[in-house]
Amino acid sequence: MTSGHRGLRNACVRRGGPCRIVPVRHALSVIKRRTADGPVVTYGIIGLCCLAFLVSPVSGLGPAHGKPDALLSAQSAYFERWGIVPDQLVAWAPHALVTPVTALFVHGNWLHLLGNMLFLYVFGGMAEERMGHVHFAVFYLVVGALAMSAYAVANADSAETLVGASGAISGVLGAFLLLFPGARVTSLFPFLFFLPLRFPAWTVLLFWFALQWFAQRQSYGAGGAQAGPQVAYLAHLVGFTAGFLYAAACYWRPGRVRGQAVATEGERQP
Repeated sequence: MTSGHRGLRNACVRRGGPCRIVPVRHALSVIKRRTADGPVVTYGIIGLCCLAFLVSPVSGLGPAHGKPDALLSAQSAYFERWGIVPDQLVAWAPHALVTPVTALFVHGNWLHLLGNMLFLYVFGGMAEERMGHVHFAVFYLVVGALAMSAYAVANADSAETLVGASGAISGVLGAFLLLFPGARVTSLFPFLFFLPLRFPAWTVLLFWFALQWFAQRQSYGAGGAQAGPQVAYLAHLVGFTAGFLYAAACYWRPGRVRGQAVATEGERQP
């Protein structure tokens, strides 16, 4: 979900994990709404990320950059300007201090953008409905910046650029796990030939977290050095954990009874 970039050659490359999950939808019972106009912040973030990508040289849609070499140079400059460069951030370079936020709206390629926006669309709306617009917006930015900064600190000597919204989106997943563990999520599993399966949210999200954990372990060599980071799994883990703990601190109450999830299409209500 979050991509690391190494110069021009490896820009926009994502590390393949042991398996991927593609969430499609979820079903939830009616909850106490704090917003009357829908998840406008979630839709706004999706719109901003898409707009930022379309007008950037990364989309390849603008003819202004001319030849391929000029386009690659423009893409590299774009990532370095708006993405996180760990060794610059930990050195407190003035221009780098805002990049933990700006990097959340930058994506490395079409697949990177669409994958992140799908996760945000599926899980962000209900989290925003529960938190409220302003609370959710602050939560998204703070958790995302924290996740990206944690990765930068852990890789303080790296000059590779880090971009992507998935540190923040991972925080949304962690909060969703705490807020709606019983929501049934319909997902596609590539290793099962994209067969749509329906599981409780806690099953899907903990499975996703386990995948990130194992992928993070595998991304490091035998000597403990990271072997060519292309996906910042550590940012995913930090974001998810921070989101879960924050939601627990704000919303969890011992003995609280949660509503039962409604049936999805094709099922009968219990």
